[in-house]
Amino acid sequence: MVNDPRFLRAVHLEKTDCTPVWFMRQAGRYLEEYRRIRERHGLLDMFKNPEIAAEVTLQPLKAFPLDAAIIFADILLPLEAMGIELEFVEGEGPVIHNPVRTGGDVDALRVPDPEEHFGFLLTSIRWVRAELDGKVPLIGFGGGPFTLGSYMIEGGASRNYVLTKRLMYEQPASWNLLMDKLAVMLASYLLAQARSGAEVLQLFDSWAGCLSPADYREYVLPHTRKIFDALRQAGAPSIHFGTGTADLLPWMREAGGDVIGVDWRTNLDDAWNRIGTDVGIQGNLDPVTLMAPWPIVRQRAREVLDRAGGQPGHVFNLGHGILPATPVDNVRALVEFVHDYTSGNPESRIQNPELGT
Repeated sequence: MVNDPRFLRAVHLEKTDCTPVWFMRQAGRYLEEYRRIRERHGLLDMFKNPEIAAEVTLQPLKAFPLDAAIIFADILLPLEAMGIELEFVEGEGPVIHNPVRTGGDVDALRVPDPEEHFGFLLTSIRWVRAELDGKVPLIGFGGGPFTLGSYMIEGGASRNYVLTKRLMYEQPASWNLLMDKLAVMLASYLLAQARSGAEVLQLFDSWAGCLSPADYREYVLPHTRKIFDALRQAGAPSIHFGTGTADLLPWMREAGGDVIGVDWRTNLDDAWNRIGTDVGIQGNLDPVTLMAPWPIVRQRAREVLDRAGGQPGHVFNLGHGILPATPVDNVRALVEFVHDYTSGNPESRIQNPELGT
């Protein structure tokens, strides 16, 4: 049993024997064993069946020497308990059949008790934690308030967030009530995951990057900060992640998080300078790069690691989730390369002369 996994040391800004690595969506359709289960079950059924969710969570840990597990769930799961009619449509993604468009819709939203409504998730966490037996830590997560709010308002994914921003600008009282309800729900939801065994908590505010810095500061930051303030009582480190957030990074840092996740649109060292080196950083290989020939994957991964410069606090990850068509062999090779390259293993530095030594 490992008492001090390198992932936890890294998020506490401590030195590690090599850079820890895990991937968002590391459990998913690129794995054949996942596809076999998915053929027999709908997504919501998989999320709500602790036996299946635990098995899917552990699949990538059995396939690759990853440094963390992340519970198999979806950021939208808690919306059902708030009164949202949610469906995952094949080929289309999540669809909300009763979108939130008015002040009355916001008033009607419930703030659920996590122990009462999310027992399936908390059971999955307990089972996975027991199975991991301290070998690697388990990450619990939730969606950020802007991201969840935009899904609720738009009725699904969006390219320009017109309906979301109209509510934000035209009905600020309703917007703030929506964000407040989501913040309260998310804080209790994440704390319940920590009580059930999640050792790290990640907030996915994936779509906040569509906002200007001024709008983020006014309409989102205060609510996100409430969540991270509440999470301090969990005693678990937290990760704050978004995409397209290069200009928001200082404000995300202000909102909270022991580690800030960054996407591939910003060089990792530039991003770290923006947030300050007294917090950790997670990222930031482009997920599409993993579908390139291996020499290119290795070169791009090395560039990320070189920009981190071996400084304590870096967790290697993609800039977003693994894509379904990603070759499994590239995933395996990438995990091994990150570990070897940052442990000083010379073999990892001379596999391709074009990359130098």
